[in-house]
This record gives sequence, structure tokens and C-alpha cells, in this order.
Amino acid sequence: MSTTETTGTTGTTGTGTTAATGAVPPRPFGGHDGRIGPRATLRHVTALARRNVLQIRQDPQSMFDVLLMPVVFTLLFVYVFGGALAGDRQEYVNYVVPGLMAMMGLNIAMAVGTGVNDDVRKGVMDRFRTLPIARSSVLVARVVVETGRLVVATVILLAVGLLLGLELRSGLPELLAAVGLSLAFGISLMWVFILLGLVLPGPQAVQGAAFTVLMPLQFGSSIFADPATMPDWLRSFTEVNPLSNLADAARHLVNGEGAVAGPATVTLLWAVAITAVTAPPAVARFRRTG
Repeated sequence: MSTTETTGTTGTTGTGTTAATGAVPPRPFGGHDGRIGPRATLRHVTALARRNVLQIRQDPQSMFDVLLMPVVFTLLFVYVFGGALAGDRQEYVNYVVPGLMAMMGLNIAMAVGTGVNDDVRKGVMDRFRTLPIARSSVLVARVVVETGRLVVATVILLAVGLLLGLELRSGLPELLAAVGLSLAFGISLMWVFILLGLVLPGPQAVQGAAFTVLMPLQFGSSIFADPATMPDWLRSFTEVNPLSNLADAARHLVNGEGAVAGPATVTLLWAVAITAVTAPPAVARFRRTG
């Protein structure tokens, strides 16, 4: 019995076995189910982070805020407000510099939001969506690079503080723990502003929303002044302000005094909660925006 060969169709051989010939459909990118695995996602994040770093090298002005902001804020609050707020300017250095570590994260996060919004308006995000890469890698890579910028800003802040008389009254592990808390909270705020950058229509809208939220959080906290000097209604807000917990934890760690566990735990819980609430919607919004 002869077997008839059919190209591009399905036929039955004499043995009853069904055979198909012709073009085999391509396998979806990232695996048989079309999903991209963790190792591939890590490669995508690394490549995109390298791209973002190269952009910074080509545009050094984008680092001005990171280089100048810690210097300006430290000099401003120590020399302009230090004597009035604390009486002893030297003692105020040890009070305000750990608090300013919390403020660095806020300002870097706001810059992340405006940068994402600018990329959306210029069509950069649309080009990323046409690539066979994990969608989350685009946003995660930006967070990685901006975290590096936050580290640079924090190091400069501490260096200026040391020049002004900051005393490290505890050890290096405590200082690193204070920096780690600031980074964790700063990263959570980056996701907030990434979401705002994807949702709001323009950079001005992102900045307006940022100032509306950040001004009361910054100045209604223990970053710059002891809440004991504030009126009762403001003190009540200050005590529940997550920035106050971060500033207090960093201050206690750097100065080696006060209870650290309470404010540090609250800070970490805030960081985890904010990230959990904002990161998934940000990635989902990025996938839908076209």
C-alpha cells in the first residue's frame, strides 16, 4: 500500500499514525507559554539599567540635583535655621543631617516621576513595548538606576555633614542601617511617582501632585524640628507621619541613642506597604498604555 505525501496538510499513514508536514509555528518568546523567566528578566533589567546610566553620562546636567541638593539643603538648614531651631548649631547638625537622609529620597522620587512622564510623552515607552522584553524590566531598571543616584546623594549629604561637624556617635553598622532604611523608603516612593508619571498628563501635573503631597509630609515631620516644640494638632500629624519614623530611626542609629526598633519597624512596614500598593498598578498601567 502506497503512502501519499501531502505538503502543508495533515494526512494518515498506513499504520494509522497522523502526520503533519509544513511550516512549524514559532515558539512564543520566553518559553512555550509566552512568559519570560526570571533570568531573562534580570538580563533585560541589566541592559536597560546600563542604557539609563549611559544616558546620564551623555547628559551630566541630570546629576546636578543629586550633587547640589544635599549641599544646599545642609548648608541652608544648619547655618540659616540651625541657631533658631535648636539654639546650638553644632548639636543641630547631628539632629538635621540624619533627617535630611529621608528628604533625599523624596526629591529623587519626584524626579523619577517627571522622567517617566517625559518618556511617555516622547514615545520612548511605546518603543519599549514593541520589544520582546519583560514589561516590568523597563520600570525596575529605572528604579535601580535612581537608587544609585540616591546612594550618591546620601553619601554627599553625609560628607557635607561631617565637614560641618557631624559626629558619628555609633558604629559603621548603625550608619549603614540608617542608610539602608532611607534607601528602602526612597525606593517605595519611587514607585508612587512612577505610577503618577504614567497616569498624569504632563510633567507639570506630576510636579504639582508631588508638591501637594510632599510639602506637608516634609515640614509636618521631625526632619527639621523636634515635634515637642509644635502645637498639639501638628504634633498629632507628625507622630503618624512616616517620614518622622524614618528620620527618628536614622537619627537614633547615627547618634547611638533612643529606641530604634519601633520607628525602624514602622518605616519598613510603610516601605513594604507602599511598594505593594503602587508597584503592581504601575506595571499594569505600563502594559496598557499605548
